[in-house]
Amino acid sequence: MHTPEVYKLGGASIRDNSSIHNVATLLLKTATRPLVVVISAMGKTTNHLEAIIQAHYHQPDMLYERMDSLKRYHEEIAESLMGDQAGDILADLHDLWVELEWILEEDPQPNYNYHYDQIIVFGELASTKIVSAYLELQGLSHQWMDARSLLKTDSAFREARIQWEPTQLAVDSLLRPALDAKGIVLTQGFIGSTPNNESTSLGREGSDYTAAVLAFTLDASSVTIWKDVPGIMTGDPARFEQVVLLDEISYKEAIEMTYYGAKVIHPKTIKPLQNKNIPLFVRPFNQPDQPGTRISDTPSLSLPPVMVVESDQVLIYISTRDFSFVAEDHLHEIFSHIARLRIKVNSMRNTAMSFMMCVRNESEKLQAFRDELDGAFEVNFTEGLELFTVRHATEDVLHRLRTGKTILHEERFGDTDQFVAR
Repeated sequence: MHTPEVYKLGGASIRDNSSIHNVATLLLKTATRPLVVVISAMGKTTNHLEAIIQAHYHQPDMLYERMDSLKRYHEEIAESLMGDQAGDILADLHDLWVELEWILEEDPQPNYNYHYDQIIVFGELASTKIVSAYLELQGLSHQWMDARSLLKTDSAFREARIQWEPTQLAVDSLLRPALDAKGIVLTQGFIGSTPNNESTSLGREGSDYTAAVLAFTLDASSVTIWKDVPGIMTGDPARFEQVVLLDEISYKEAIEMTYYGAKVIHPKTIKPLQNKNIPLFVRPFNQPDQPGTRISDTPSLSLPPVMVVESDQVLIYISTRDFSFVAEDHLHEIFSHIARLRIKVNSMRNTAMSFMMCVRNESEKLQAFRDELDGAFEVNFTEGLELFTVRHATEDVLHRLRTGKTILHEERFGDTDQFVAR
């Protein structure tokens, strides 16, 4: 078998029938074989499924309406694409909805994260069924495959970790033969399963990571993430003026950017690719002839300022109740709770009698964190903030970003500047 390549197509790339036409055109034009195509849920389907989960727990009177909307969205796209040949795909979708409704007929599980993952996977399953049916209608030979049979994970539901040895075994026994036979395998991003075949998810926007995991286990020659942007920019063009395309950056630079919140690539994507020196391309879906951005082991030299903004941030102030120093034993206790609750710390600082950190506003996690520390510590939250991170900053750029804002916290480390602002 020739060395495989991996493509990843996100929800914006398949949000309607026109977009799915474009996917088919892209795949029909490429001569790349073997090729793994990783596809996300359509459009905002994951948000819709989260609303269904919330209704199941808290608004049961809304459940039927939200399920009906989910069905209509997918079935209308399928009928528009397939016309009078839509019978088989509508039957496949019906089977998925029945399976989902079985779950929703039961009382909600006490373990919310477990329940979430058993439901959220239906977005990717439905989208790939529809795309597969349309590709088949267009005469494109391929095989649909359930990613849960390939990506084996632990039981950390909603943020599952890959179990590499069983995943490698599954790829070797299932995915490689399918690529040999069909040339293209179409599968889902974001989802996996435990050793007990319970559905898991890899964290929001985790389809990029799926592509990287499959590339690693296949020793792929490259991964291409197809986006609705020209590539990786120096900032969000919807927020900043005069941003430019980065033609090429290093793995290290990409890891730094994604760690600090750049939305173009999922933060976990780079490591498995770097481990095997597999280049990653971020290319524009609507202009497939454009090269986009290449990420590889080539050092990044003389990069312009790169700006990342994370909204809905919370500053957490923690201090001892007895005015004692925040010493090593206190920090150990604080970080044990951070690790157990899987809270991502975006910025932090400690002083003699306090510890401060900036995190994303995940209300359930943060309330549990506050409750667990309440006995020994004073814990205060400041919400509704933004975290600005600038790589390779100039004083002019920092001045422009700070203007008109109240700065609550600021840090500089190496070539990275951060400040939290209201």
